[in-house]
Amino acid sequence: MAEPGFGRFMKDHREFFNALADEGWRPVPGYVGVEEKILSGRFDHPSRTGAVTRLSRWAAGASVGQPVSHGWCEEVFLVSGTLSIGTAAQETRLLEAGTYAVRPAHVEHGPFFTRDGCLMIEFLYYPPPA
Repeated sequence: MAEPGFGRFMKDHREFFNALADEGWRPVPGYVGVEEKILSGRFDHPSRTGAVTRLSRWAAGASVGQPVSHGWCEEVFLVSGTLSIGTAAQETRLLEAGTYAVRPAHVEHGPFFTRDGCLMIEFLYYPPPA
């Protein structure tokens, strides 16, 4: 059951824990070499509510070959490594640790790839009703 202090974000109260520990990582469906660890929250896609904070770990050489779009907003902070916009054959921009992006729902982004691997923290949430 979500804590009432988080409202519609469906998050549970958790005190300090090692977010980088080996346990809890799982492959991201549809992507090769990309894993996620959910730190808090969940979505209720049918009601378009919820929020998720997760780590995203990309192995060296991992890529997302096509642009993507989704129904939730996202904020992404590149913690370590590098991520490139484009493909390995046609890189358009190299992103380094410290890079941040914030996107509203339904904005197309990508493709992406990483030569050396990277770690990102992502804040994903459905926009509140207008």
